[in-house]
Amino acid sequence: MRALKRVLAVSALAAPLVLGCAGLAAAHGHEGHEGAEFNQGQFIANEEGAGEAKVHSEVDPCGVEHSKGWVFAGDEGVEGSHTESGAHF
Repeated sequence: MRALKRVLAVSALAAPLVLGCAGLAAAHGHEGHEGAEFNQGQFIANEEGAGEAKVHSEVDPCGVEHSKGWVFAGDEGVEGSHTESGAHF
């Protein structure tokens, strides 16, 4: 039962990835200026636990941003990591 609850919780968090956000790369304009964006995600749910990982980068004339993170829930508990950085002009 515990494993089922874990799978359901991570599945709810990973739903945007399932709906097409995994591996999305786009270049687009924002109100008259250009920019580029990259998103990539992965998730897993099996008998050992469930987890999700994501990378995001964005560049536009005002600055740059990058973030990455992951979370995993298993029999030993929940663990994860998140890093974010950026510079704006």
